Amino acid sequence: MADQLLLGIDTGGTYTDAVLYSETRGVIARAKALTTRHDLSVGIASAVEAVLAEAKAPVSAIGLVSLSTTLATNALVEGQGGRAGLVMIGFGPQDLKRDGLADALGNDPVLFLPGGHNVHGNETPLDMTALDEALPDLSQNVSSFAVAGYFAVRNPAHEVRVRDRIRAVSHLPVTCSHELSSKLGGPRRALTTLLNARLVSMIDRLIGACEDYLERRGIHVPMMVVRGDGALISAAEARLRPIETILSGPAASLVGARHLTGLDDAVVSDIGGTTTDVAVLDKGRPKLDAEGAVVGGYRTMVEAVAMRTFGLGGDSEVRINDRGLKAKIDLGPRRFLPLSLASALHPDAIIPVLERQLRTPHMGRHDGRFAVRTGVPERLASGLQPQEQALYEKIGAVPLPLDGLLVTTLQKATLDRLVARGLVHLCGITPSDAMHVLGGQGQWDAAAARLGLELAARSKDGTGRPIAESPEVLARLLVDRLTRQSADVILSACLADDGAAIDPANSISIDRALHRAPGIVKFRIALDRPLVGLGASAPVYYPDIAEMLGAQSSIPADAGVANAVGAVVGQVRTVVTVFVTMPDEGIFIVNGAGESVRLIDEAAAFSLAKERAMTAALHAARANGADEPVVTLGEEIDAPEVEGSRKLVEARFTATASGRPRIAEEA
Repeated sequence: MADQLLLGIDTGGTYTDAVLYSETRGVIARAKALTTRHDLSVGIASAVEAVLAEAKAPVSAIGLVSLSTTLATNALVEGQGGRAGLVMIGFGPQDLKRDGLADALGNDPVLFLPGGHNVHGNETPLDMTALDEALPDLSQNVSSFAVAGYFAVRNPAHEVRVRDRIRAVSHLPVTCSHELSSKLGGPRRALTTLLNARLVSMIDRLIGACEDYLERRGIHVPMMVVRGDGALISAAEARLRPIETILSGPAASLVGARHLTGLDDAVVSDIGGTTTDVAVLDKGRPKLDAEGAVVGGYRTMVEAVAMRTFGLGGDSEVRINDRGLKAKIDLGPRRFLPLSLASALHPDAIIPVLERQLRTPHMGRHDGRFAVRTGVPERLASGLQPQEQALYEKIGAVPLPLDGLLVTTLQKATLDRLVARGLVHLCGITPSDAMHVLGGQGQWDAAAARLGLELAARSKDGTGRPIAESPEVLARLLVDRLTRQSADVILSACLADDGAAIDPANSISIDRALHRAPGIVKFRIALDRPLVGLGASAPVYYPDIAEMLGAQSSIPADAGVANAVGAVVGQVRTVVTVFVTMPDEGIFIVNGAGESVRLIDEAAAFSLAKERAMTAALHAARANGADEPVVTLGEEIDAPEVEGSRKLVEARFTATASGRPRIAEEA
């Protein structure tokens, strides 16, 4: 039988990568294409066609397709996502103050319904009157719904009833909290569900785009998506639970880094256009975050690699603070469309404007910046305020200079809201443009990058002098700033892993150590393991970053497509937990993986819980595309002695099923 090829696809904020991988020969071919936000299938098709051409392989040789993405992570880091309606059952307004829920909710609507359950799964009657009154209007102003019920992990009946009612009336996607986590902690589960609902349309579009392309090319094979813990799930499951794909790209990069370098112990840092993701490989395995993934400042209930994601990348916004005696430069957290890329995509829209702005004697506050629609479907622009709608209608598919678009100061805040909704891109100078000026990159329009940096260099500091004498000097300042900010984020991730509460960005000692400052006391800092640099621009930036950190630099040959490699070498893994509690003496309630069951024998309750957990885990692993999954069982029994007799508080039985994904048989 011929060697079946596995197709790995990684859709990032800037690039879509594709690799063809053989389990016996490794990476056969690799390719990149620009991610096309208006229609993701265009970028996917470009990358896959290029990789098939490089390998000279027929589509019939492909036995599995696996997808990883940073789109969900980027959206949460940048504060983007669709507008979602949150329905809280059995909670009150005071619960919004916990776990950052009110902050995450922002201006999205929330409804409180009487109902919910207690810790043993017994109900408070559900009243859906308020929901029925609000639904017709709400359905027109949101793109999805999130439903969170009090103790829904013990009994999901009310969440299911509310979900069914919303679907029947609105026909919009609905996420229930019990589908995402079996952990207690209602407000954080509600937060996770809200973020999931915001991501549904984005991940749905991505998977749909991939499926459309595969269908057109006659590639009828299983399709997997990388989860945040590095495991694989079926595309159908990822559509229902897109929150599980937050940190999908970073998790895939960790799996890929281990595979490509063979290192068991390393710090892995993956730089993309939007984010830098830092994680630790320990004894060959990525560390998992037991508390739940933190993305965009919110701690979710999603089990994922212990990855710290920072809004810092090659396409980060350059923020110049020229108010002090010496100008300060900071990068991120927002992603800008680099001027060099915008000009390559729209040859006549950028350079003439920059040349016009350079001819004026004074620097304008909006010089060198443009706005352009991201190209997402019109339905995602629902619920805009009148002033937002008016500005959105002025912005089109070709970048418009901000100095002509923004007439009043208030319009800047309106534009920022459109950017936060993921409807509009801002274009401006970025580290990628600096690299085009310095010759480290050359794939886009270097002339536009140079003009943009020439404009920005005219900004004057507090002494009245320009912040840089030339575009080259400013470019070097930007790259040096990216090197230092990267060192800071890598250090802060590693120090946090060591349990040290030090902020490298504000530590004089660390600053002296990183800059090898002379003095009677010499400060030194170093990592205890190699620094693996991943991402297309890793070879450009990471040797200097590793040197600053006193670490050995390891940049694998396929560093630019490590995520796509990780997407095809991972395993399917599913975890199911079933609980047993004792509300009254001699009464045992089994909750999870089905209806609640009351028994009067502890041994029988434990036996049923174990059987349920193992059966459900195996079923889920097979549903997620695992071939011959293997199951293991763990148990935690909390039963202290109280006045001489044993009292069961809670027993947890956790089954884990894992296996390699099923590969299509050759015809």
